[in-house]
Amino acid sequence: MWLLRSLAWALLSPVLAAELSRQESSLLKSLGLSAKPSPKSAVPVPPVLWRMFQRRKTQPRPQEEPDSCRVEEFNVPGNIVRVFADQGRFLPEGQPRGRLCLRKLLFFNLSALEEGERLTMAQLELQFHHNSYQPPGPGQVLELRLYPASPRGPPQPGRRPLLERSFVRMHKSLLFELSAALKDGKVPGGDLALVLEISAGDGGSPRSPCAGSDALAATSLLAVTLGRRCRARRRRSSAPSPAVSPSPLCKPRRLYISFSDVGWENWIIAPQGYLANYCGGDCPFPLAAELNSTNHAVLQTMVHSLDPRGTPQPCCVPVRLSPISILYYDNSDNVVLRHYEDMVVDECGCR
Repeated sequence: MWLLRSLAWALLSPVLAAELSRQESSLLKSLGLSAKPSPKSAVPVPPVLWRMFQRRKTQPRPQEEPDSCRVEEFNVPGNIVRVFADQGRFLPEGQPRGRLCLRKLLFFNLSALEEGERLTMAQLELQFHHNSYQPPGPGQVLELRLYPASPRGPPQPGRRPLLERSFVRMHKSLLFELSAALKDGKVPGGDLALVLEISAGDGGSPRSPCAGSDALAATSLLAVTLGRRCRARRRRSSAPSPAVSPSPLCKPRRLYISFSDVGWENWIIAPQGYLANYCGGDCPFPLAAELNSTNHAVLQTMVHSLDPRGTPQPCCVPVRLSPISILYYDNSDNVVLRHYEDMVVDECGCR
């Protein structure tokens, strides 16, 4: 008997493994991933994404739950927040106005955006090393300009900048809203190229506030998008956890899913797992009101009681699900914070 059981498992294993692989691929595709991510290195999680994730995990339950398809921190529609690192390069000085401090092509590969996603917010962050730019002399300012460009070169002569800013003293971190510059929330060609120029205005001071190109510590683009299948749902905190006490009736049952058990711990940063729950139990005749039954289910149980062999009982299935927030690496090693719909069973019913 043991030998027959082992032989049957050996024959079934390849079939089971292939089916599991198909199921995993289908689920990853529904999550917006072409394949299971394999991060080449542990990219640091941007602090803004970590703060947002922690806020969603620990915030108290309000009277009315927030829309899962809106990013409250920025007050814009969206359920996906990504941070793209700059992949550009420094450019030769050319012939800019005033004394040029820095000229750099900023390039962001936005190919990770799925078809049907709508860009609702784009925020550029420039981080400088502390005290890289000294205070200018009397009447002197630092001028920052941002131009549209192609990935292959600087802006064309005479082209108007997307934005211009003047500073008496450069801050360690600067944020610029670029959503208005991207028409209709679309990014042509799946990437975004800009040219950054910083120059010292002519104020008659012999001392220049300019620093070298290494003064720019990091550049990143935070993008908020609204997924095509995003729907307004209530957060899982709005429903209490299923009771531990056993019951034969249809109701939510406790099920904790650990991402390490399904081999996803390498690309999911947080959480390590979550309480997903499942529906289980009977839908007996007569159906009680607390079983969330439809009129069809009530009639089906009546017919089942008269003809048990010809008509099955109604099934215990989820009737209300809610999303969770996941912080993870995508297929391009970008750090992403996303609201995934229909991940937690909140209520069950007979159908």
